[in-house]
Amino acid sequence: MENSTRFQLSIMMFFEFFIWGGWFVTLGTFLGNNLEATQTQISTAFSTQSWGAIIAPFIIGLIADRYFNAEKILAILHLIGAFLMYKMAYAEDFTTFYPYILAYMIAYMPTLALVNSVSFNQMKDPAKEFSFIRVFGTIGWIVSGVAISYIFSWDSAEGIQEGMLRNTFLMTAAASAFLGIFSFFLPSTPPKAKTGEKPSLTEVLGLDALKLLKSKNFLIFFLSSILISIPLAFYYQHLSPFLTDIGVGNSTAKAALGQASEVLFMLLIPFFLKRYGIKMTLLMGMIAWAARYLLFAYGNADELSFMLLIGIALHGVCYDFFFVSGQIYTDSKAGENFKSAAQGLITLATYGVGMLIGFYVAGLVSDANMLSDGNQNWTGVWTFPAIFAFAVMVLFAIFFRNEKIEKKDIEI
Repeated sequence: MENSTRFQLSIMMFFEFFIWGGWFVTLGTFLGNNLEATQTQISTAFSTQSWGAIIAPFIIGLIADRYFNAEKILAILHLIGAFLMYKMAYAEDFTTFYPYILAYMIAYMPTLALVNSVSFNQMKDPAKEFSFIRVFGTIGWIVSGVAISYIFSWDSAEGIQEGMLRNTFLMTAAASAFLGIFSFFLPSTPPKAKTGEKPSLTEVLGLDALKLLKSKNFLIFFLSSILISIPLAFYYQHLSPFLTDIGVGNSTAKAALGQASEVLFMLLIPFFLKRYGIKMTLLMGMIAWAARYLLFAYGNADELSFMLLIGIALHGVCYDFFFVSGQIYTDSKAGENFKSAAQGLITLATYGVGMLIGFYVAGLVSDANMLSDGNQNWTGVWTFPAIFAFAVMVLFAIFFRNEKIEKKDIEI
């Protein structure tokens, strides 16, 4: 890969995740304080991510794999996202806010698969090369969190009270507009499907990637991806309100410590895949989920604050070793004609079905652990996903067999 191409892909990844981290981390706090949203409404807002992810494979299969270049669709979706993010910033109540966030997530979630497709299309050996590009997405998420806490202080007690979290949407609207324009100049990623053939309905809708599920091993991975995403939803939905509620200062920047650890573990993925194989790498990610939630359950903002920091720092293992390694595994299993659709399929499994269930369950668990004085029993909230993640890890360990990650020219 040429250095100019590597630079372009790195910038693309940086802004892709700067945009997401720039508003999603503080969403729960924003909704509760700025729009006086209920817990049910907050869960509903977070679940729009999942609806977007469920729709994403159809957009990817219809457009990126069949008719149009992936980088052009990426550009258009981010420009649409910039407009919707701007409208979200000035919504005065949840009723007005909800249609904008739903439309935004339908536009944004397909871009997660598209940036992967654009990246993989330029690589000879994704298992070695992808992590060094994807790490810039992690850096982008970190920069957004540091900016919110330490540069602008939007998440300080005073900033929250004054409604300053509204500015996170304006910041990410500007970043989305930039990435939309920038994406038009990314390396060409043309459709992979063969020309001159009448596509079937399953091909048009991107459902041809479902043939991957004929592999028992990939089916186990797919189902495990859905299940492990249920506890992941607790992290996204509850982390900011949890840290704010127990009195942790500069919570958004501290939450970005998780992304800082991603940088390290992202770079270690090629070593772990080669040394321990895909099964052990995925298992380490799963057990880290259970461990982090136990640390959240029994840590506090005082003498046990180190437990919270360790739990946040485990995000690098949790996310990289399961989700990023899973993307590499998926690419290695996909045929050339539906690389994008395969990435969309795994996006559907994780951010779609799994997290849709997870956000709903997180709301139920939160309500069940609401104390009579109006405070939250956070120990109870975090214990549930810890146990759940451990159970998924055990099932995966029993039924998934280890595989060697093949280079991109190997098809199933």
